[in-house]
Amino acid sequence: MDAFALSSRLILLALAVAAAPLAGHAHPKGLYDNQQQAEQRAKELGCTGTHQNSGKWMPCSDEATLHHHLRHH
Repeated sequence: MDAFALSSRLILLALAVAAAPLAGHAHPKGLYDNQQQAEQRAKELGCTGTHQNSGKWMPCSDEATLHHHLRHH
């Protein structure tokens, strides 16, 4: 691989890493690092409570309720 091809790949890799979401941001399904963030999102969605999933916090009392509110929000 020549120097131009290598540098092009490194630039693309750097752009991909920069575009990736930072730790602590919510997952599209609503995974949060702390309960307070999940509670705030629950209020925004119109549901109550929070629950844990794989060490993360999610809005609404359970995942089925969360998905219902995500579809209708």
